[in-house]
Amino acid sequence: MPMSMEEYEIGLSYTIMKMEQQNTNSKEGVEVVQQVPFEDEKLGKGQFTSKAYHLQSKIPSWMKGFASASALTVHEESWCAFPKSRTVIKCPLFSKCSLTIDTVTRPDNGCSENVHNLSSEQLAAREVEIIDIASMSRDYWSKVIGAPKVDLTTFKSQRTERGPLLKGWMDSCRPVMTTYKLVIMDAPIWGLGQRLEDCVIAGERALFLACNRLCFAWIDEWYGMTVEQIREMERQTDMLLKKTLKKAGSKHEGKRKTLKDEIAAVGSCT
Repeated sequence: MPMSMEEYEIGLSYTIMKMEQQNTNSKEGVEVVQQVPFEDEKLGKGQFTSKAYHLQSKIPSWMKGFASASALTVHEESWCAFPKSRTVIKCPLFSKCSLTIDTVTRPDNGCSENVHNLSSEQLAAREVEIIDIASMSRDYWSKVIGAPKVDLTTFKSQRTERGPLLKGWMDSCRPVMTTYKLVIMDAPIWGLGQRLEDCVIAGERALFLACNRLCFAWIDEWYGMTVEQIREMERQTDMLLKKTLKKAGSKHEGKRKTLKDEIAAVGSCT
């Protein structure tokens, strides 16, 4: 990303909020269930966020045949202590399945080899994919998500004068930073697990790319904002999304899991 880590923290939060607003209407969208501070021995202090994604229109048709729309609601719990975070995504229909995303952000151009401190066995099994935000994808999930059509190879920020992102920009751009994501999909379902795993991983890849492309494309909108301003926007967005979805309350509220609970659930996978 052609920005500093401090800028990215602001820009990513802004981008997520704007994308949630764009994908929420009276029939479906994103519901923010809970946002509270947390403190953890591994991550430190940060913000816990629980969300419910009611986006049935974006689910592949082959998956809709398994259950009702409500059963396909996706639940996300995230522990964000920038520059580190952990996100766990589950769906009631596939109760034994989970997607875990551990994120580490570094002020480099993608040259770090093992930011997640994986063992030699885990490194041998790891598949590495470099995602360049200047690239464009035209696969199924990119169309479903609504991938931005902006061409970052011609885009130039008016406020920061950064861009366009030409070939080799990662080696010459300053400032520059990289988000390293360790994505682990657990789908122990006989006859369906591999197809479900491929589907979810492809969807997450498309979402990663779209979100980070927009983060830079919208830099002139969020550049110069403070963390305090972003937190206030998050509170306002939370109320707006609930109002748009016409939900006075949420049936998803309950005892909040700790990060240790999720780490224990994932076990040796990470």
